[in-house]
Amino acid sequence: MIPPPAPYRTDTGPRVLHTLRCAGFTPLAGVAVATGLSVPEAESALIDLAVAGWVSRAPGELGGGWGLTEDGRAEDARLVAGELAASGARPAVSGAYEDFLVLNPELLDLCTAWQLRPGDGAPTVNDHSDPVYDARVLGLFVELHERALPVCDRLAAALERFGRYRVRLGDALRRARSGEPDQLTDTTSSYHTVWFQLHEDLLTTLDLSRHG
Repeated sequence: MIPPPAPYRTDTGPRVLHTLRCAGFTPLAGVAVATGLSVPEAESALIDLAVAGWVSRAPGELGGGWGLTEDGRAEDARLVAGELAASGARPAVSGAYEDFLVLNPELLDLCTAWQLRPGDGAPTVNDHSDPVYDARVLGLFVELHERALPVCDRLAAALERFGRYRVRLGDALRRARSGEPDQLTDTTSSYHTVWFQLHEDLLTTLDLSRHG
């Protein structure tokens, strides 16, 4: 395979570039977590990508964040298409995507159930004051996660970069079960956020639209 063009490092640059394509505007610390890189490694890769004109940094609270330029989006699309063609992994990724789609509506329903409790006439915001209700919904998250793991494993076997999703989903679920309820739906590291990014990764890898 022809290596990606300079100036970014071939071991970290494409990983960071693709993470931003799937996650959107992301602070440095979030890039590091999503990619599994250290903060200095992620920052070095982002600077290289910025020199190439493929990412840009915007100021904001807590140090701002990073996002793709239009050229960066096109470059990532080129790299991902080349990776998929060279690996011969399209059938495996397509099959895993079909299984993901079976689980996706259930995940969305569970997220709604975690945020809103059924009430008389209309749902009410779940303030997590009912441990019995929360335990029941959390148990359903755990059951869904067990069914999602084989999908994650098949994706990682097809393309190594998918391996981070199993780790990140597991981390979010463990933290939720340890008393951090926002780790299911309400933070940038939540189970729902990571699931959304996995969905986006599958769509971009297979060159599909979210509604197509």
